[in-house]
This record gives sequence, structure tokens and C-alpha cells, in this order.
Amino acid sequence: MIKLNLKREDYWLDVGYGVRLKVRPATTALVMASRVAALKTVEETADAGVRSAALVKKLAELSVLEWEGVGDSDDKPATVTPEAVSALMDLWPIADAFERLYLAPTLILEQEKNG
Repeated sequence: MIKLNLKREDYWLDVGYGVRLKVRPATTALVMASRVAALKTVEETADAGVRSAALVKKLAELSVLEWEGVGDSDDKPATVTPEAVSALMDLWPIADAFERLYLAPTLILEQEKNG
């Protein structure tokens, strides 16, 4: 049975290390747009890890609206830009938490649908 309990409003994710991300809901359109954008950034021959990292980055770039606990090189609060979000996702523990907390629930729904 599919549970229709997906978030419909923007919400905060605590991804650890004092970092919180305010994100858009992970809608089908957002995930599909991220997939298309990610595929444009990697070569066809790229391995699964490279493709997965590209998807996580693009998904974060499209979904992160605000953040707390992210500073620039001068220890001032960093501005949320696609480049800054991409740089944040270069930090493995943050990218892993983002994937687990943001993307994984949509994948579980996909498994429930096919189960």
C-alpha cells in the first residue's frame, strides 16, 4: 500500500555538523528535472558513483532555498547559490545525509509502488 504522506510545503532538514537546509518538497517534477540536468553534466561512460553524485548535486541545487550553519571563507553566512550548494554537496557527510533524508523517502515510495 502506498502512503500519501509526502510533504507538500517547504521544510527544514538537519544534515548534521550544525547545518540545516530549507528545501522544497521532493516532487516528481523536481526529481525528474534534477535527473535531466545531472545527465547533461556527466559523460555517458561515467560510472554509477559519478552519476549518483551529479544527481544529488542537481537535486540540492534545485531544492535548497535557505540554510543555516554554512559560512564562506571569511566565516560569514554564505549566500545560497547553485555554486555554493554544489560546493556544500562536495562534502561527503553532508551529501550522504541530504541523499538519505531528502531523496531516500521518494525512493522508498517507488519501492512500495512496485512491491
